Amino acid sequence: MAVGSRKRLAAETGSLILVAAGVWLGWQVALQPLKERLPPVMALRLAPGSGQVLGRAAEAEYGARRFDNAEELARASLERTSFNVRALRTLGLSEAQQNRRPQANELLTLAGNWSLRDDPTHAWLIEYRLSRNDYHSAFAHADTLARRRADLQPRVFYLFNTAAIQDPRSLPALVSLLEVNPPWRAAYLNQLYRTADGHRIAATLAMALHGTRGPFTQTELDVLYRQLLSRSWLQAMEQVRARVGQPAPGARLVNGDFGPQTAPAPYEWRLSTGSGLVIEILPDDLREDSALRAQYGSLAPDSLAEQLLQLKPGRYRFAGEQRREAGKSEAGMSWTITCLEDGRQLAGVPLSNASETWRRFSTSFVVPAAGCQAQWLRLTPKPAHRRTTLVGWYDRLSVTPEPMRE
Repeated sequence: MAVGSRKRLAAETGSLILVAAGVWLGWQVALQPLKERLPPVMALRLAPGSGQVLGRAAEAEYGARRFDNAEELARASLERTSFNVRALRTLGLSEAQQNRRPQANELLTLAGNWSLRDDPTHAWLIEYRLSRNDYHSAFAHADTLARRRADLQPRVFYLFNTAAIQDPRSLPALVSLLEVNPPWRAAYLNQLYRTADGHRIAATLAMALHGTRGPFTQTELDVLYRQLLSRSWLQAMEQVRARVGQPAPGARLVNGDFGPQTAPAPYEWRLSTGSGLVIEILPDDLREDSALRAQYGSLAPDSLAEQLLQLKPGRYRFAGEQRREAGKSEAGMSWTITCLEDGRQLAGVPLSNASETWRRFSTSFVVPAAGCQAQWLRLTPKPAHRRTTLVGWYDRLSVTPEPMRE
C-alpha cells in the first residue's frame, strides 16, 4: 500500500476513534442525570455496572423493607465505588434491621465520618449511642445536625432537654457542646424558658458552665435571672449567683457609687425612661464623681430607678448622699425598700426639701424572718398637684448590717 494511502487510512481511523469517543462521552454525559432521575430499576438497566446506580437501587430496596436485597446491592455498589456514602449507609441500616447492630455501628460510624451531611446516618448513630448511654458521642452527632439544619434544631433541642431531665449523667456532654459556643447556643438557651423544666436546665447549665471556656455571658445571665424572677424562683437565683459570682454573693447593694454597670439585671440599676423623665448616671457638677441624677415632672412612673436586693433576715442600715438641684414644691422623691413577695415597705427616705449641697442620710430597717426573701430598692416619685420639675442627685448608697436591738 502506498504511503499516501496509509496516511489517509490512519487519518480516517483516527477520526472514527474520535467520533466514537465523542459519542461515548456524550452518552455518559446524558446518562449521568438519568442515573439520578430515573427510577432505580430503569437506571439499573441503563447502567448495571454503575456504583452510583447500585447505591440508589440498594436504597430503594431498603425503603421497601427488602433488607437482604438492599444489603447485596449495597455491597455491589461499594465494590465498584468505594467512597459511596449512600451505599455504606444503606448497608449499615440493613445490618441494623437484621439485628446486627454492632456491625451496623461500625459501618454507619464510617459513613458519618465520610459525610457530616448524611442526616439518616447521624440520626441512627444518635439513637444507638443513646441506647448505650454514650451521651458524649450521641450529642456530638446531634451537634452535627443542629449546625447544618436549622429545621432540625427543635428536635435536637428536645433530645438535649429530655436527656437532661431524665438522666443527669447527660449533663457533662451537653456542657461540652455549649462551652465551645456552637452557632445554635443562643437558640437553644432561648427555647429553654418556655417550660418550667427548661428554667431548671438553664439554671443548672449556668452553674455547670462556670469555669469553662464558655460561661454564661452577662446577657445570658440577665435573661436567666429575669426569667427565674418571673417565676419567683428566688432560691434558684441565689444558688446561681453564689456559683457564678455575678454579682458577688456578699454584695448587699450593687454599684452604690453609680460607676459603670457591670452586674447582670435585675441586680444592677434599671433606670426608667419616659416623656419628661431623665434618669441618668452622670459626672456630678459639684465634685468629680459620677452619681445618679433624676429629673421628672408632674407625671412619672411608679419607679424612677430600682435594683433587686436579697438580704437575709436581720437589721440593716441604708445610707447614702443626696442633694436637690431644682424644684421646691410638694413634689418629692424617696428611696423605698419593700418586700418583693407582698410589697411591705421596710424603709423610706425622702429627698430633703432645702439642701442644694450634698448631705448624708441614713435609716435603719428590719428584714423579717418570713415572707421577705428578696426586696426592691426603688427611687419613687411623689407627683405634685400642679406642673413642676424636680431634679435630685444621689450617690454613695450602701446597705450594712446592724445589731438587732433587744
